[in-house]
Amino acid sequence: MAKKPGDDTQRIDQPTGTAFVGHEWDGIEELNTPLPRWWLWTFYLTIIWALAYVIMYPAWPLVDSATKGMLGWTSRGQLAAEMQAADVKRAPLVNALAAIPVEQLVADQKLYQGAVAGGAAAFKVHCVQCHGSGAIGSKGYPNLNDDDWLWGGDIAAIHYTLTHGIRNPDHPETRVSAMPAFDGVLTPSEIASVVGHVQSLSGKAKPNAKGAELFATNCASCHGADGKGLREFGAPNLADGIWLYGGDKATLTETVKYSRQGVMPRWNDKLDAATIKMLAAYVYSLGGGEATPAAAAPAAAPATMEAKAANGQP
Repeated sequence: MAKKPGDDTQRIDQPTGTAFVGHEWDGIEELNTPLPRWWLWTFYLTIIWALAYVIMYPAWPLVDSATKGMLGWTSRGQLAAEMQAADVKRAPLVNALAAIPVEQLVADQKLYQGAVAGGAAAFKVHCVQCHGSGAIGSKGYPNLNDDDWLWGGDIAAIHYTLTHGIRNPDHPETRVSAMPAFDGVLTPSEIASVVGHVQSLSGKAKPNAKGAELFATNCASCHGADGKGLREFGAPNLADGIWLYGGDKATLTETVKYSRQGVMPRWNDKLDAATIKMLAAYVYSLGGGEATPAAAAPAAAPATMEAKAANGQP
């Protein structure tokens, strides 16, 4: 029976010895059961911990910052300390890479292996977006595992490409190749003949005299009379069956008609010199690396290509 109004006698539940709170819902009454002491102490400790945290660590947001906390700790400060420790750890490798010419890096196997490991990590951050996690590339982005190179596959040539990029308009030392668009220069039937000849170079079509003549007049100055390309111009080998955009008739027609002007960013304004050398070592190690020529002059390619473009040559 519930307590009547004005009745100050506290009723006790006989089985448990606990007082009733005086509430009743459809004949169900509530007992005033106290919380377990361990729970209460835990609750009080969490309050104390929260107050201590607010005092010791950054907590309350302000207009453009937050309360500093007595310890002066921040997650950004912790990250900076960890990055500084990492820089100290890698300093011997970085200093050694800075001191050695990239052409001599492969000869120093211990340093080269360290550079490859560092380059693999940097590749995952900066290069996989275009070349893929396995560096196999995709349409318009070259496969770095094979031995098909536009500008050269020795470590010095790779390093130059990484440093200065390809077709970066804000950088005079970037690599430049300028294949013209033949739409309006050649008729549709002439373009079809050239495409047929290009496909014949890799055995995908039968040779045709008209296409060969047009190729010799318009394309051989960069791609070579045999179509095997000239690296000083960044002109690809058309006879090996490896294609950057595709070797089917429709894709080749589009390429000849409208040209291709892909851009690779230069990294000398984003990464330090040691990281670029690491990336060069990693790409070189993927399987298509070539021996460095005795007298390599990688800076000559862009100027030569620009000169040809200025003269109206393809």
